Amino acid sequence: MSSVRDRLEAVLSRLAARAADERVFTRLYPEAARAAADAADARRKAGVSLGPLDGTIVSIKDLLDVAGEPTLAGSLLRRTAAAAERDASVVQRLRQAGAVIIGKTNMTEFAFTALGLNPHYGTPGNAADPARVPGGSSSGAGVSVGEGTSVISIGSDTGGSIRIPAALNGVVGFKPTARRVPLEGAFPLSFALDSLGPLARTVADCAAADAIMAGEEPTPLVPARLDGLRVGIPRGHLFRDTEEPIAQAFEATVGKLERSGARIFDIAIDDLIDAMNEATQYGSIAGMEGAAIHADWLAAGTDVPVDPHVSLPLARYAKAPVPIYIRTMRSRAEHIVEMDRRAEDFDVLALPTVPVAAPLIEAVMADPKFDDRMEGLLLRNTEVFNYFDQCAISLPMPGTGLPSGLMLVARNGDDRRLLAIAASVEALLKA
Repeated sequence: MSSVRDRLEAVLSRLAARAADERVFTRLYPEAARAAADAADARRKAGVSLGPLDGTIVSIKDLLDVAGEPTLAGSLLRRTAAAAERDASVVQRLRQAGAVIIGKTNMTEFAFTALGLNPHYGTPGNAADPARVPGGSSSGAGVSVGEGTSVISIGSDTGGSIRIPAALNGVVGFKPTARRVPLEGAFPLSFALDSLGPLARTVADCAAADAIMAGEEPTPLVPARLDGLRVGIPRGHLFRDTEEPIAQAFEATVGKLERSGARIFDIAIDDLIDAMNEATQYGSIAGMEGAAIHADWLAAGTDVPVDPHVSLPLARYAKAPVPIYIRTMRSRAEHIVEMDRRAEDFDVLALPTVPVAAPLIEAVMADPKFDDRMEGLLLRNTEVFNYFDQCAISLPMPGTGLPSGLMLVARNGDDRRLLAIAASVEALLKA
């Protein structure tokens, strides 16, 4: 077995070879990573371990604080921000668990937008096809795991920002229940919706990272029984405009689950999605809360370029009256209760993570209408479950030419149960 230091040096060598065109990482920590790798190797020689992440190469999204430097959050505006006084809570926990933090990954500006484009720091090419979008907002995270420059990458998910890049890059992405993982030291987009979670090659790695970030004792994941598993499929709105290869792969996956003894049911939630759309028709929660976070520069203006995909909607949401926001949040609270009631009869819900394959970067850059359509489709299935305050995971779904994802969704707080089910489904799909 190679040493942690050897594995780290192999990754650093790959990154050095493309340094002039680096778009996946915005910052590297080679010396700190080498020190952490050497410490992990010394512990292994001594027969000591800090747990499942000891010596694992981990990258973090560039909205997490690292002491001594400004947190850019994908923006030029943040270059002059005050340096962080301490590491974000999750970064502290990862370091204490022996993780080798190699660097910060690129993201869309202020974690807005789902395609993964960044005009300031470049757009990382998709791990499966560099000409295609990586998905966002955790764009660099998805590509880094997909290309193997990180074993685990920590992202954030407000409307799908972990699961979308996971699906498009062919990796696993886990969005925990909001507030399960502390948000201290993470640059916010939405106080109500933000979650921090891992992207990795396996469910087991995601589960280990999630436990450590949540402050739990990481224990080996025991896969759940598929025989008798109750799977709800929310056919209707969330299945429209699904590309044929993805639709076929999903049905093949459902067939595999059935043959393994899972019980498949349809679940009707279109009325709740309609209620969500009505509640947010004057402004999305993330948009209105994001406008509050960025109120100063939106009001004063700025000479520093801001991605118009970010500045224009934020300026629009900043005009939403306070009563609209309050009414939206009260409606959401009622909708969460009703969605949870309907989900009681199921162990998980299952659906495609995204209905389309990653589009070409050139195509979305060239056509604003296509850009808007793809943005809407990429967010459609994932953002529903942030609104309804549930936990969800995207697994690579076999049977499509370009990567696609199977999303499994569970009730608020059922995170470990969801991960156990996902481990079983992962094994089934790889068989």
